[in-house]
Amino acid sequence: MARLRVVNWNGKDVPPELRELPAGRYVVAEYAADLSPEDDAALTAGLDEVDRGETESWETVRADLDKRFDRPR
Repeated sequence: MARLRVVNWNGKDVPPELRELPAGRYVVAEYAADLSPEDDAALTAGLDEVDRGETESWETVRADLDKRFDRPR
């Protein structure tokens, strides 16, 4: 499974996110969504939570959604 990284690059210097990667073959995709500053901040905060391991399992999320929307399991 691929591990996603968000890289902020100034167009010249090699960012630390790339420097710490081992030698290998990588695919880089340009991300150019039209996000508001608030949406961008929320997305960045969410990615930071994932990096810190502060996530819920799919089973926990599914059970919460089932309960919230009164769906039988």
